[in-house]
Amino acid sequence: MTTTQFDKIYHGLSPDVGKIRIAASGMAWKAEENQDMVAMQANDIKWAQWIRVARNYQLRVGLKDRSRETFDGFVREDHDKLAQLLKQYFSITLETKEVSFKGWNWGVTDFQGQDLAFLVSNKTAFELPLVNVANSNIAGRTEVSLEFATQNKKPSRSAPDEMVEIRFYVPGTQVKGQKGSDAGSQQSDNEEEGEEISAAQAFHDMVKEKAELGQVAGDIILSFDEVNVLTPRGRYDVDMYPEFLRLRGRTYDYKIMYGSISKLFLLPKDDQHVLFILALSVPIRQGQTRYQYLVMQFNREEEITAELNMSEEDIAKYEKLKKNYEDPTFEVVSGVFRALSHKKIVGAGTFQSRDGHPSVKANLKAVQGDLFMLDKYIFFVSKQPTLIELSDIHQVVFSRLGAGLGASAARTFDLKIVTKRGPEYTFTSINKEEYDHVNGYLQEKKVKTKNEMMEGELIMAADDDEDEEMQSVASSGIRLRLGLAHRIRLVR
Repeated sequence: MTTTQFDKIYHGLSPDVGKIRIAASGMAWKAEENQDMVAMQANDIKWAQWIRVARNYQLRVGLKDRSRETFDGFVREDHDKLAQLLKQYFSITLETKEVSFKGWNWGVTDFQGQDLAFLVSNKTAFELPLVNVANSNIAGRTEVSLEFATQNKKPSRSAPDEMVEIRFYVPGTQVKGQKGSDAGSQQSDNEEEGEEISAAQAFHDMVKEKAELGQVAGDIILSFDEVNVLTPRGRYDVDMYPEFLRLRGRTYDYKIMYGSISKLFLLPKDDQHVLFILALSVPIRQGQTRYQYLVMQFNREEEITAELNMSEEDIAKYEKLKKNYEDPTFEVVSGVFRALSHKKIVGAGTFQSRDGHPSVKANLKAVQGDLFMLDKYIFFVSKQPTLIELSDIHQVVFSRLGAGLGASAARTFDLKIVTKRGPEYTFTSINKEEYDHVNGYLQEKKVKTKNEMMEGELIMAADDDEDEEMQSVASSGIRLRLGLAHRIRLVR
């Protein structure tokens, strides 16, 4: 059987180079340095396209299941040879796809399978693989923001640049359910009248639909409805998939990969509520605001009965995962997250405030929150959470800067944390009765501390002594005047 081979060919977006072979039985690509291989049977090949890309020319092969494979690295001289082989073996014509080089940033969008194409003068300017879209949000009434999952889990200086976000300006309105290549196009005369929505909303909905191709209802492991999320604030439905979770709200919809979860925290807020917090290595966004932490709040007394949509064999692959749950909601949510993300849960440490809580009330700038003293971290939980590792603390300074300003200010103290990396955090308005508990915790963790509260103590003590002296003087005004006159004469 005759086989034709092309060398120095890339598959998809992979940086690995390989070789592709074409024969009457089909096509196959294999990497040179590893065992990666892609094979396509002759009966599955339905169409082919030739297009200019960054890595020379690309061969696109459409398959029977409506998916496609792409191969980069062909040179211009390979076109005629490829066209002949495809016609001879698979009876298909190699179509040349024109590319726009105008550099315009206005045009129309076209959803082509699992790709979003941006067309200028009916020519492709660029294409975006929707399978890599992590989130789609409406940033204003006419802007849609697409965020992409990063391929480099551990960013470094040597890592290549990646596009993480792109925004589309989509003006106008559109009838709900209307299908078209241009999300901003107007309704035609022969279309049925229906609910009119913004073109940006229609574009956003289409991106969400296409980005979820390959995920069916059976893939959802478990769903939690109407979860109270404090940061970012709102009620969200949480859908758990094998590789990622979806956070669905009325306005925003987030796709969060489990690999982007760096830490999990389960902390008691008060006697009635528990906080479950996800620390993210890749923050989610709402407009210009980034959220590195997801803070969920649960009622201690609330219970849930749930059954995981997984087989017993699949459940056995995860640690401490059960088929059925009938427990408090916060325990079920935290347990499923722990198993699917493969992250340990950080709980409250041994620290206790004067009221027996693992945190104390404090302010960071103008934001009020709870300052948790954990085994390895100091965690300020508020609408803008701040996490500080104990190993990163250079020094902690106690101060009472408001001591001379009145009795109310004297009942609190400030806590300044100086980190080794540079940033400083000053937590204010901490109850004075918590000083011994906080200081004992830092001493136990061998954190270097400095006490500047004595200056305030001396000021208050001096004020108290002066008050006592004035009272005694008031009872003997004559002796006070004689004493002053005597002192004046001595000075002269």
